[in-house]
Formats: sequence, structure tokens, C-alpha cells
Amino acid sequence: MLNYSIKEARMENYKNPAIARAMQSVQAAIPRAEADFSRPVYHFRPPAQWMNDPNGPICHNGYYHLFYQHNPYGDGWGHTHWGHARSKDLVYWEHLPIALWPSEEKGEEHCFSGCTVINGKGQPMIFYTSIGPKRRAYDSAQQWAALGEPDLIRWEKHPANPILTERLHGKVKIYDWRDPFIFRKQDRTFMVLGGKLEKERGGDAVVLLYEAENEELTCWKYQGILFRHPDKKLRSIECPNFFKLGDRWVLMLSPYGPVQYFVGTFDLKSLKFEPESEGLVDYSANFYATNVLFDQKGRCILFGWVRGFEKGRGWNGCLSFPRVLSISSDGQLVQKPLPEIEKIRGAHSRTSDIFLANTSHVLKDVGGGELEIMAEFEKVEAKAFGLRLHHPGGNGITVACKNGMLEVAGRIFPLRLLDKQMVRFHILLDRSVLEVYINESEVITTTVYLAPGNLDMEIFANKGRAKVKALEVWKIKPIWSKQGKMLAEQQ
Repeated sequence: MLNYSIKEARMENYKNPAIARAMQSVQAAIPRAEADFSRPVYHFRPPAQWMNDPNGPICHNGYYHLFYQHNPYGDGWGHTHWGHARSKDLVYWEHLPIALWPSEEKGEEHCFSGCTVINGKGQPMIFYTSIGPKRRAYDSAQQWAALGEPDLIRWEKHPANPILTERLHGKVKIYDWRDPFIFRKQDRTFMVLGGKLEKERGGDAVVLLYEAENEELTCWKYQGILFRHPDKKLRSIECPNFFKLGDRWVLMLSPYGPVQYFVGTFDLKSLKFEPESEGLVDYSANFYATNVLFDQKGRCILFGWVRGFEKGRGWNGCLSFPRVLSISSDGQLVQKPLPEIEKIRGAHSRTSDIFLANTSHVLKDVGGGELEIMAEFEKVEAKAFGLRLHHPGGNGITVACKNGMLEVAGRIFPLRLLDKQMVRFHILLDRSVLEVYINESEVITTTVYLAPGNLDMEIFANKGRAKVKALEVWKIKPIWSKQGKMLAEQQ
């Protein structure tokens, strides 16, 4: 189970006063967060307070480490630290001490997003965007580093900071320069950062490329613009991820709206990226700020921040359930929920071969607000078909196809492709989080609010016929234990 016990670095023994204060603030907020029914129970989230972007996922010494943007002092954005957790299986997580804190004595107010790597000397390093009164996010940010101990728990700011400054660009002015992401190819180490060119140079939103010049990763060379976004009105680019997947390269970016991807080729000699196809990682802007990890099985695992929750509940934000990525034969991104979700599946029911014609079929008491649903429709002639989760006699959540559009919890989304001979929904409901996969080619993540209590499920076809080939429902077990009790036991 998730816990905050931290045997390797108990809070009373952790000597950094900035981290101790932050963790005490989180601890004090736990009872309020736990009292909120809408809080997810099988998606990753901090013990309490605010979180946003996933940062620096890395596999190291038998653990998957995950960092994240974290405000330990409230359930709104601010005071940006790096939270930290680790896992053996990407399902169950153990919370660790906060990893990065703003160094106020060095003029730092926020530790923005970044990445984690092992440098050529075997030292763990965090790279991140440092923000302060003299390092404004808009026009004067710097890229800093921290050095970690082998267990990745204790970190200290690098003595060579700042590692990258705007001086690298010469006369070129870059705005909103942030979010380092490092990748390696043929013994070369590269970094990408997002930003926006000054108006005199076109004002394009861009992804910038840098190359390390030493093993310690403290000296970098600016190699030019890797990617110019075709939307000239775009504000900027955040959280760029650039990685090889199969025989193609993927650029993923967060453009202050739904996350986009571009699939293409990358030439190591010319350092040119040539996009060949593109799409949306998720149709909803509730999913944002991605990061990726290649696991011990060689799978590419995607993490994203789920946002859009109400303030005042002692918590705010979680991560999407991890997704496994691949590329289809036509260059589109394929996404599937991490199959290890099987570890937390509970009671299961299966129904098949349900024929619907301008009618519906109701399944009573399928479970509470923590469900996994797979529904496969075939031979669809209906104008509208799908399913609805609701309390008996009350309102609920609808997931339905209507005239080539998808309705999810009252919101309408266009679909890139729907083969009406077979439409497969894979749905993850975790109280206030809803993730809907359609034919493994489109995903929509949104926030919903359901009252406590068991739900009925209604499957339907309107203005025509449809066959439900298979319908499976699992109750999903929580991955959380009572955080407040566990913390109290450690003091």
C-alpha cells in the first residue's frame, strides 16, 4: 500500500528544515483530504495538498521513481516543490520525502518541471527550471540541477548552478523557456526545452535542442530549433517529451490546451526532426503535462497530470493511470491502460450478446465509484449508442457515440476514427476521475462528481440497432491506506 513512513529517511531525522516544514504542512492537511469522497483511490496522488506535472520518472536500482510538481502549503498552485514516490510495479506507490524545495537564500521561489537522469559519472541528477524574482518565468528563467544520493531520496542543489542560461542562445531571445527533458542516442546526450521566439524572429512556439559537452552534464551547447509549431497563435510550448518508440520518434508537447503528439524521423547528423503524422494524446485539456518512462520490460509508459478539481478539499490533482504507448502502422499513437491494473481488480461480472434496437438494458448495482469497464459494440446501425452510469433514479455519467461524435459526461468531442462495425470502450472510473479509451486510438480524460453509493449501468441504442458483443465490469480496489494513521505511527 502507499505510505508516507519512509524508513530510509524518517521525518524527524531529515535534517533539511525547508523539507521538514513542507512535509509537516502536508501531514496537517491529510485528515481534510481523506474526508473528501471525491478523492481518487487508485490513481496516484500526493498524501495531501496540490500536485501538477509528473516529473523525472526513472527506473533505478529496482524501483520506479516518480517526481511531481507539488505545493505542500495549500490545495492551489504555488510554492512549487518536487514531491517524490517510488514503486516496484507502477501500481502501488510509496511516498518519499519531498525531493526539491525552493532555495530562497538563492533567490528561488519555484522549482518548475524537469527530468531525472544518471550522468556519465554515475551520479543521479535532476534538471529543472528555476524561477525567482530575478528569474522570471516569462523572460529570464534558468535551468538548474540537483545531485542525488544513490537511493534518490536526498538531493542537494548543484554547485555549478545555473547549468543553462539564456546566454546559450546568443542574440536570440526565448520567452517561457522551461521544462528540460533529456534523451540519449548513440552515446550522445541531448536536452529539449519548450519556449517561444521573440516577435522579431516570428514569435513561433518552439522546441529547442541542446547537447551535453561533458559527462557531468554541466556544460551544454545550443543546437538550434528542433520543432516550430505550425499554429502561429500558440502562446508557447510546455513539457516537451522527445523519445524513440519503435522505429519512429515521438514529440509530445503541452500547448496550454490538449496535449499533442507528432510522429516522424530524427536524423542524428543534421539533428532534424521531420514530422510525418500528428494527433491528440487526449482530447480533453483536463489531461496535461506528460512525461514518459521506459520500464524494465522495454515498454514506454506515459504519465499525465489530471486537473480541473475544486479547491478547498485539502487535495487537488492526480495522475492519469499509467498508459502503455505504441505506434500503429499508419503512424498514430496507440494507448492502453497499464495491464498491471489486474492487480487491483476485484469482483468481476461479464455479459455478452445483448441485442438492442431503440431500447436499453439495465444492469443493477455494478459497483460504487471505482470501476473498470470494457464494452464492445458491433454491427452498429444506431444513431446513438453507449452506456450510462447512474444512481437509481438519479443523474449520472453518459459515455456514448452520437453521429460520429463522442459524449463523455456531458461534453462533446470529435473523433478521428470510428469503425461502426466494432467500437470498444475501455473506461476507468475513480470517483472524480474518468478516463475513456475508444478503440485504443482516442482517449478522453475528464473530471466528474458522483455521490457516494452503488451505481446501475444502462447500455442503450437509439434510432437503430446495435449488438453488445461483450460487457465486462470490475470493481477496483484502492491502493491507498489511511495516511494520517501511518504518519502518526512514525512520530
